[in-house]
Amino acid sequence: MTLSTTRLKTVLIVSLVLNVFLLGTIAGGTYRWVAKQKADVVAQQRGLRFAAAELPQARRDQLREALRQTRRDSLPLIINARSGRLDVVQALAAPQFDRAALDAALARTREADMGVRARVEATVADFANTLTPDERLKLVDALQQHGPLHVGPPPKK
Repeated sequence: MTLSTTRLKTVLIVSLVLNVFLLGTIAGGTYRWVAKQKADVVAQQRGLRFAAAELPQARRDQLREALRQTRRDSLPLIINARSGRLDVVQALAAPQFDRAALDAALARTREADMGVRARVEATVADFANTLTPDERLKLVDALQQHGPLHVGPPPKK
């Protein structure tokens, strides 16, 4: 009986150690995964929506609504740009390469993209016109860090 009790205690201790190890591994892995997800979300926060993060909530809401309206107004251009990109893919994947069709699709896509960009830039300029000088400085700092004015390191020679 002492042999089986000793064996049972040994099995229980080994099981306990193994379970603690597994729980620690799972907890550590979960912690690292959650931390990476948060870091990825912060890294992805680029663009005009996040450029207004330092402004008061009312101003952020104002910019978001203006950008939403611009997107609604630009929907035909957005659809045309998407259609053009699909045509570019089809022209490149076609068994017989048609350079004229590819060039036309690229031009149509570029024109639509530039039209959307012009509308968005005008919306941001109109919004900036309503800001105080301090708010405008906050916006430009954010645009340089998170938005389309981000320059990045100089190109290597």
